[in-house]
Amino acid sequence: MFAAYAARIDRDQPLNGLELGERPEPEVRPGWTTVTVKAASLNHHDLWSLRGVGLPEEKLPMILGCDAAGIDEDGNEVVLHSVIGQTGHGVGPDEPRSILTERYQGTFAERVTVPRWNVLPKPKELSFEEAACLPTAWLTAYRMLFTNAGVRPGDSVLVQGAGGGVATAAIALGKAAGLRVFATSRDEAKRKRAVELGAVEAYEPGARLPQRVDAVIETVGAATWSHSVKSLRPGGTLVISGATSGDRPAHAELTRIFFLELKVVGSTMGTKDELEDLLSFCAATGVRPVVDEVLPLDRAREGFEKMASGELFGKIVLTTS
Repeated sequence: MFAAYAARIDRDQPLNGLELGERPEPEVRPGWTTVTVKAASLNHHDLWSLRGVGLPEEKLPMILGCDAAGIDEDGNEVVLHSVIGQTGHGVGPDEPRSILTERYQGTFAERVTVPRWNVLPKPKELSFEEAACLPTAWLTAYRMLFTNAGVRPGDSVLVQGAGGGVATAAIALGKAAGLRVFATSRDEAKRKRAVELGAVEAYEPGARLPQRVDAVIETVGAATWSHSVKSLRPGGTLVISGATSGDRPAHAELTRIFFLELKVVGSTMGTKDELEDLLSFCAATGVRPVVDEVLPLDRAREGFEKMASGELFGKIVLTTS
């Protein structure tokens, strides 16, 4: 079957390790099921995998891709939850959780196998392309906002780095949930898109906001850390799920954090129950993932290059037919 896969690790030039071509059919395991992939979406996790983060060389070659929507063995339209081993279903009882492509072959292929527990029904209101955007970036944003930040309708939120998958998801979900959303981006066009998506206003990084916010959604890291901390009201919450600009800020703002009793919460992915809630939320409210571009699987390298450059707004989706 045709697939996009990591053939080698290159920490400095990750795309040098990306190959497109034929790979063996997925291995059938007890308690697992094979899904015919209709659409899959790219995540920065795929670039990190090509750098060897979470993907040891002895696991190569590894088909990339965490997210997918497709057709199960019984002809049902489904969405995949990409955290494997979260409950022990379909894996050994002592196996630590992992994301697809860390231990098991991923979704950038015509077919993929996952534990049956990891398959959820796709709402009829969502297309395969839309549903394929949800299990990583959108689920991460959903958990950051509603589980770890604990915001409620009427609260205010700052989303750093508008344009990335998690950030655009947080803006759209926040708007649909009745939050007052502010955003930042270095790019004027992306700031405009953020407002069109639902942000009250979008600013250059580091700009003073009209008010201190209840929560900050942080995926940028070092470059925006100080601004994130300074933008919070006393008792506010900073939720971080990534550090694309580095994980070592010049100033940790520790004095402000303890004096204002701020909360800093790490967040990674989300649960199957949260993904089910997210699917229902999108179906009920009409909010839809922001898709930057849809490409056939044989043009996956173009999608990787665009994501690596940062020249996108929303998600890049790969289709198999």
